[in-house]
Amino acid sequence: MNRREFLKTTAWGLAAAGTAGPLLSACRREKPQPRSGTLKLTFEPYDLQLIHPFTVAVHSRTHTPDVLVQLEYDGVTGYGEASMPPYLGETQESVCRFLGSLDLGQFSDPFRMDEILEYVDAAAPDNRAAKASVDIALHDLTGKLMGQPWHRIWGLSPEKAPSTSFTIGIDTTEIVRRKTQEAAPYNILKVKMGLDNDRETVETIRSITDKPLCVDANQGWTDKEKALETIHWLAERGTLFVEQPMPKEMIDETAWLRERSPLPIIADEFLQRLPDVLRAQGVYDGINIKLMKSTGLREAHRMATLARALGMKVMIGCMTETSCAISAAAQLSPMADWADLDGNLLISNDRFDGMKIVDGRIALDNRPGIGAEPV
Repeated sequence: MNRREFLKTTAWGLAAAGTAGPLLSACRREKPQPRSGTLKLTFEPYDLQLIHPFTVAVHSRTHTPDVLVQLEYDGVTGYGEASMPPYLGETQESVCRFLGSLDLGQFSDPFRMDEILEYVDAAAPDNRAAKASVDIALHDLTGKLMGQPWHRIWGLSPEKAPSTSFTIGIDTTEIVRRKTQEAAPYNILKVKMGLDNDRETVETIRSITDKPLCVDANQGWTDKEKALETIHWLAERGTLFVEQPMPKEMIDETAWLRERSPLPIIADEFLQRLPDVLRAQGVYDGINIKLMKSTGLREAHRMATLARALGMKVMIGCMTETSCAISAAAQLSPMADWADLDGNLLISNDRFDGMKIVDGRIALDNRPGIGAEPV
């Protein structure tokens, strides 16, 4: 029996088990009926409103454009989304145009996931967030048809899910202090750096808490000697790692920095999809996987598996997203050393109920699919 037949059989069996009434005896179970139909894709633009302005080394914004996606099959609906921070180069218009060009109605079997997602990937170059929205919705749909969450389908242990960091963007001393106080429920703080006030930001945080820090320079450091000096300074102040310290084009300089750094160096903007994992080996100690860059869960899972095989660290990150995409990424979190899944916590208009943080850690439950539902 091949994988597709196994998944279909599992889905039918679970569906039958869930609907068989108590009056049916064990020897007189109804024969499960196969599902049938075609995939129907719908989508709508949506703006994510940020609680605080979000500032990094290269830009600042108060909202993030988003597109919410539904993928329906035989009365069951899977949910996905495309989030578009500026540097991805996508817009609501480009995402809707890409999604509108797809003909998913040609597929009558959602469990042919590789076939469907290869069709989506080949429909046009780039468009990574748009492709991720379909991938997430398809994983949600098939997980619901099987009655299982994806972390369980992948054989991952939910108790291995790490704590998530909470992000403190670049801001005034007063706002940084307020954000640090608001982050009290979280075990790790992620600090955005890359401007002239980097040390002041860290000292402000350290005046309030001694929780571990992870630092994201967002390509903001261009002098390797000064970057190394700063990393040594950070290592003395409870920092776990430094993410994308130098511009992604400065490969030799980053490799030089990695060889001398007392802290792990993690790739973010340098890394998009699966082939980039091999390119990162020897230049970075680990990778930050984001669904909006990787085109979704299928490739993100492959990236994490390859990174592990190469002896690299794995981080699961996010953009500003609703609990839909955050919950999807959380399904992969037991594969990660670190997680930065707080994008839903930074917005005021979340449209989904999904993954929860308990005592600072990602708590995976048995909701089928990606673990999120609209509210």
